[in-house]
Amino acid sequence: MMSEQQQRYKLHWITAIIEMLKTLKEAILPLVVLIFANGWKGGGTGLWYVDYLSFIIFGVLIISLFVSGIIKWKRFEYWFEDDELRIESGLFVKKKRYIPFDRIQSLDYTEGIFHRPFRLVKVKVETAGSSSAKQAEGELTAVTKEAAKRVEIEMAEAKKRQKEMPVVAEGEATNLIAEIPVEEESAHRKIFTMTTKDLLVLATTSGGVGVILSGAAIFLSQFGELLPFEWMFEEISAFIRFGVLIVAIAVFLGLLGVWILSVGMTLLSHYNFTIELDKEDIVITRGLLEKKKVTVPLKRIQSVVVVENPFRKLFGYATIAIHSAGGSVGQSSKINLFPIVKRGKVEAYLEEIFPDLHVEEPTKKLTVKGRPFYYRIDFVWMLPVIGALTYFFFPYGLFSLAIIPVIIAYGMWQHRSAAYDIAGNQLTMRFRTFSLQTAYMMKKRIQSMEMKQSYFHRRKGVASVIANIKSGMGVYHATVQHMDVEEAEKILLWYEKSKSVRE
Repeated sequence: MMSEQQQRYKLHWITAIIEMLKTLKEAILPLVVLIFANGWKGGGTGLWYVDYLSFIIFGVLIISLFVSGIIKWKRFEYWFEDDELRIESGLFVKKKRYIPFDRIQSLDYTEGIFHRPFRLVKVKVETAGSSSAKQAEGELTAVTKEAAKRVEIEMAEAKKRQKEMPVVAEGEATNLIAEIPVEEESAHRKIFTMTTKDLLVLATTSGGVGVILSGAAIFLSQFGELLPFEWMFEEISAFIRFGVLIVAIAVFLGLLGVWILSVGMTLLSHYNFTIELDKEDIVITRGLLEKKKVTVPLKRIQSVVVVENPFRKLFGYATIAIHSAGGSVGQSSKINLFPIVKRGKVEAYLEEIFPDLHVEEPTKKLTVKGRPFYYRIDFVWMLPVIGALTYFFFPYGLFSLAIIPVIIAYGMWQHRSAAYDIAGNQLTMRFRTFSLQTAYMMKKRIQSMEMKQSYFHRRKGVASVIANIKSGMGVYHATVQHMDVEEAEKILLWYEKSKSVRE
């Protein structure tokens, strides 16, 4: 068995192409600038190798990247030994990485456009100590699904051996380990599948349009010198002469095109979004061209947050996010467990996944004592701006006075939305920036609790309470501001009791 366990495995040959394209993607911007700046100038010197120097450099670089990808593929090996996943890689410097199976939190799978034709997957190994959100502890770029399953089997066997070892005599351990059967794959229970209607609402109310427009702005800033702005200005000026109606129709069609592109991007990334529940894990699957499968261990989840965007609330939808400790699960510290879900079904879904969670709405509201603090600071900051606008743009600057009621109304909206509650060992805090957030946190998951008071807070007898929750390699802050100081002290006292008796 030991010789079988130490057998070394290689990645699929498509790894060479994937590695080449990955490096090319990182260098695409300077390459495009090089070609635009020099490649299309044609024959100016009469020496072809000088006139087309940028194309030659580009070709040499492509060949070099391809050769580099082949070498990386050839030099990469992995195997299983002493209850560890061992990886050996390196182009010029050979690197060895040993990952104990008992430290692995999840195995995440991705099927890209290069993986699917060959029935391959990319396996990302996530541990509690993964160094960053973009770098996994280990990564198998392209392996067969059978090879990926073999990693799961080896991990399951190793973890079972770890549990069995302390309860047997040392001399009998080897025989017992050899007789342990491989644990069958546990059946996943489907919890949620996103419908086409949900996808359309998600795309319409998400920031996809803003991402596309900002990407276009970045492109224009990078290649501004290469674009014929004078010609474009003349063409646009001539087009405007056709009349306001034609211009309005063109703008509408442009925005409609951006919206359709945003819907397409959302459809590709969230297609067949499915949540399944295992005994110890939440399994999230999504994607059309690139299918991703992310496993989130239930024991690593630190808090559950229900986010209600005002636009989505008009359609009766909300978002459920979770914060997971350690690693880089899903390449983000915050994971949108339900990117969009009917608000009336939130409680039912949460109770099914987290049976110990009290998902009732927080009942303790803030008193009027702290309400002025929600808009007082913003009001003071805006006074000089309003004064400057009124002075320099009189009389039209007087319209800036309309900012005052907007600030006051927004502050009162935040005050009316804030609430909190304590139910046993759970703290619930609700607060609003623009979206309404309701955070459900168990006492044992709260890293620290803070109470802040300024001079003006002490005069009015109010304080702000902040609960700090571990989120990936960072911290998530749940805050209820400007509450009565007596209530803030009750929350701190409830948390202080956990220091002596940790659950």
